[in-house]
Amino acid sequence: MSAVALAAETVPERHYTHHEGRGATPHRSNPAVIHRELTTLGVETGMNVVEFGTGSGYSGALLAELVGPTGQVSSLDIDTYLARWAGLIHHQRGLDQVRCHTADGNGGFPARAPYDRMVAWCTPPLLPAAWVDQVVDGGLIVAPLPIATVPNMTVVVKIRVSAGLPTVEEVFTGGYIEATTSPKTDLDLPGRWVDWENRVPAPSWISIAWRGEDDHLHTGARSALDRLLKDAHTEPYTGEEIDMPSWRTFAAALGDHQLTMASLSPDLWAIGHTTTTTAAVIQQDGTILADAPNSPSLAVLHDWLQQWEEAGRPAPSTYTPTLVRTGAGWDLRLSR
Repeated sequence: MSAVALAAETVPERHYTHHEGRGATPHRSNPAVIHRELTTLGVETGMNVVEFGTGSGYSGALLAELVGPTGQVSSLDIDTYLARWAGLIHHQRGLDQVRCHTADGNGGFPARAPYDRMVAWCTPPLLPAAWVDQVVDGGLIVAPLPIATVPNMTVVVKIRVSAGLPTVEEVFTGGYIEATTSPKTDLDLPGRWVDWENRVPAPSWISIAWRGEDDHLHTGARSALDRLLKDAHTEPYTGEEIDMPSWRTFAAALGDHQLTMASLSPDLWAIGHTTTTTAAVIQQDGTILADAPNSPSLAVLHDWLQQWEEAGRPAPSTYTPTLVRTGAGWDLRLSR
């Protein structure tokens, strides 16, 4: 049995996620995914580990078991309520090797650096330089990173830091809530890159990768969203059921700056192509919406979908990852 599986047998999951004093917290990830990330992280006894996104405290408890009494775990969350409660629950269970702090994790946590291992349960806008600087030579980072400048376009990556430089060793399907500078109360709305949002008569939003070309009134984003909501042309996708992790990764890897993500109805994402005058997206349920049957954006979307099918609906792990240096850190891009 793996070290993570053994730790999971010791840590009472629901004691953290549904604590009788604090109450259930929606800020939690699927335990199976947490176990996968921690297995990838390769934590060993005595290590110094930091996690970004305390949440319920469950992942921090697993890390405390993995590092043992001679190691230490620093857990950061932007939400003071979550950090304080998790810290108390850890203490009451006798896990004094884990400390919870209220902080913006995008800057890392220099007070207890350097770290042997680093894991994130929230998605930063890019790989922060501070994270790389605070990891020991040969250390590992496991974190979700965006692969395009629209929401929900993420993968989880295993990164090795050597001589101060990060290298992606593995890519996995997955993603977590966006890291924000204040506690997030609306878990249905992305934490960044939303270019226009409607709240009446029903919630909807749009994110355009070409926001730099839009005006200060967000006319392009507003118009694109209106075209998809009002009297839109609709048609069913004729292929098999949409594999959203594969499709969104493929769409992001195309590198087209007209890439768009939207939510036109509750619990449904849509990905497609928009310009200042045209719009077309396909929803998770396979419904295609466009401003017109002869829409140029619809033609582009059909072409993207055909390319995706011809490529065999590739899994995120089949792409070649590249970290591109910027002033604040590294952007992750995928290619085939």
